[in-house]
Amino acid sequence: MSEAPIYGLCDWGTSRFRLWLVDAAGKIHAERRSDDGLDASRTRGFAATLNEHLAGLGAPANLPVIICGMAGSRQGWLEANYVSVPADLHSILSGAVMIGGLERDVRIIPGLSQTGRSPNVMRGEETQLLGAILERNLASGVVVMPGTHSKWVELENGRATSFSTYLTGELYALLAAQSILRHSIGGAVSSASAEHPHFADAVELMLSGERMLGELFAIRAAMLLANLSPEGAASRLSGLLIGAEIAGARTRHGGSVALVASGAMAALYSKALTIAGIGLDLVDADEAVRKGLFVAASTIWPNQGKKA
Repeated sequence: MSEAPIYGLCDWGTSRFRLWLVDAAGKIHAERRSDDGLDASRTRGFAATLNEHLAGLGAPANLPVIICGMAGSRQGWLEANYVSVPADLHSILSGAVMIGGLERDVRIIPGLSQTGRSPNVMRGEETQLLGAILERNLASGVVVMPGTHSKWVELENGRATSFSTYLTGELYALLAAQSILRHSIGGAVSSASAEHPHFADAVELMLSGERMLGELFAIRAAMLLANLSPEGAASRLSGLLIGAEIAGARTRHGGSVALVASGAMAALYSKALTIAGIGLDLVDADEAVRKGLFVAASTIWPNQGKKA
């Protein structure tokens, strides 16, 4: 007979909400995924949103919940201040902020920040990063976390020393849905494929030194003059953006990388990195964020679930 869940682990992003109930071994007992991200929850209420999902999973009334992501932003439920790099990733756990006025213990993990000539911030990815470091026993190197805002993080002796952010995913969404390219991509926004020849061609073009802004309109022209399919257009746009990201990042972050990604992102970035001649070790993004949240919960509530 498996043990009862003792923690709620929540990844609360801008557009997506994920919640897992896990036992003392980190085994998942139940999970919920929805579109109740930051924007939707600000309207409905953060406490109401969380309680609804916990109730839907049958969570005990006293189950503590640890949260990472945009719920801790200035526009979120409660702002959790940043921890400045260089930083030991475990140090973020001591800065978890408790939300008052609730029947259960709910805390939000702070993000990471970088000041100086290249100011930067991250929320949510720091927990995923912690999980990836533990999953692969990483001490030094580069960790790549694709997404709406892709992160490239430098590690030295177990500490995050610096990081870069690329708006690759956000630009893809905007260009595919709101620019002139929407007429070429249409309903194929989610159809970009790592195996489509237009993806590889676009990546190679960016790695060769061509400028992305000079190549975007060619997608529209190719549809009009050469019957480029919507899937081909989506794949080419994805290749241009990811290729431009890697071309820029590799000048600052050399060598092989740990790629923290799942699903389509894992396939697209694995292909692009391989084309660029960059070795990679793939870490499942879902598993990494759960592992990071579980370590945080175990550190904050070490005696949770233990018999008196």
